[in-house]
Amino acid sequence: MTILVTGGAGFIGSNFVLDWLAASDEPVINLDKLTYAGNLENLASLQGNPNHVFVQGDLGDRELVDRLLAEHQPRAVLNFAAESHVDRSIHGPEDFIQTNILGTFRLLESVRSYWSALPADDKAAFRFLHVSTDEVYGTLSKEDQPFAEDHRYEPNSPYSASKAASDHLVRAWHHTYGLPVLTTNCSNNYGPYHFPEKLIPLMIVNALAGKNLPVYGDGMQIRDWLYVKDHCSAIRRVLEGGRLGETYNIGG
Repeated sequence: MTILVTGGAGFIGSNFVLDWLAASDEPVINLDKLTYAGNLENLASLQGNPNHVFVQGDLGDRELVDRLLAEHQPRAVLNFAAESHVDRSIHGPEDFIQTNILGTFRLLESVRSYWSALPADDKAAFRFLHVSTDEVYGTLSKEDQPFAEDHRYEPNSPYSASKAASDHLVRAWHHTYGLPVLTTNCSNNYGPYHFPEKLIPLMIVNALAGKNLPVYGDGMQIRDWLYVKDHCSAIRRVLEGGRLGETYNIGG
């Protein structure tokens, strides 16, 4: 058996791949486009590991994904690949539309075609797990209760809107075609291999360099933080025992 991971050289994806292979002998096919946020150095400890197969490519490349699915016959596909920075989405939203919406659509179509042709037992056991964000729910005041899985979607940035759209596509492919999907929505992650433009590493790097510490808005915003390896552990649990078609909030 094997699994296919998209975006496995990024922050959360690389932590997931490293933790998976530390705990399991099940191989990982790791597909990553290696944009600015993907870094093979995150995976340097896996060099020479026969259970890790890295492929540079786009999740929206139907020909490539179809070939990987046919060749490796994964029992699950986990979609970490995404453009994920709010400020970048404001200054250049098109990449977010291309990757998060069109890329997810094309990946779903490749997976649906592959899954439909599987033998009955393999088809029943197959899973597509989509990793998303709690930013699709919008914002909370200090008096509000934490987001629940049934909270309505209220995205406020091009990034969160594109992730909301991808969540809806995953849900629709389950209800329309029967694709066995699971969705996770996480709060802000921190931990090893965090890209330096993100808040916590940015603050640390600036502080060490004696630079100003940037404040977002009026400085009154509050964030929930989730250690990335706890997130990866939760994803493994959802993959193992999640109910098909369900959404699971992680953190917050």
